[in-house]
Amino acid sequence: MVAEARAEEARKPARERVLDTAAELFYREGIRAVGVDTIIARSGVAKMSLYRNFASKDELVCAYLDRLHQQLLAWWERVTARHPGDPRAQLKGLFVSLGHWVAHPRFVGCPFSSAINELREPDNPGRLRALGVKREVLERLSRLAAEAGAAEPDKLALQLQILMEGAYTAGQSLGPQAGPAIAAAGAALVDTALGGAQADTGARGGPAGR
Repeated sequence: MVAEARAEEARKPARERVLDTAAELFYREGIRAVGVDTIIARSGVAKMSLYRNFASKDELVCAYLDRLHQQLLAWWERVTARHPGDPRAQLKGLFVSLGHWVAHPRFVGCPFSSAINELREPDNPGRLRALGVKREVLERLSRLAAEAGAAEPDKLALQLQILMEGAYTAGQSLGPQAGPAIAAAGAALVDTALGGAQADTGARGGPAGR
């Protein structure tokens, strides 16, 4: 099985091999901590081949974040599709799923938050990419809150995003016990803003492919 997996990996295009390796290393060890030479060594791709696909490390970081963005959008669609026509349940479902993600043994934080913290230069392209994703999440939460009938959808969306950001830290410091509390806190915020309470929703599988 190991030999088959290695053979399958070797058949991937060089760009995908580099991106797969970079994604794993950037997420686990940090963007700043991982150099191009390490990625080349781990991926088995020649340096010339890497630079043929990615002109710089900044370009590779942006490709990594763009891939995560697509995974985040796919996660969002999976969770909300479980509750068609019910934005209130969709909002709650996002936090149930988020709770499962932060409780996962492989969870080491939000990759977009990590990129923002690591890439401090205001004009860094990776930082700008990550900040854009955060803004998009806030906008999506605001739309769902409005569809659910919130009197102040922007206010609820901001509260929910702040909870999300806190959840990433709680998952790292508190471990699996943080998961149910995150789901409960999300439901409480939604119910307080919208009035009343509904049964808890369930949705597994975290954002950004984690």
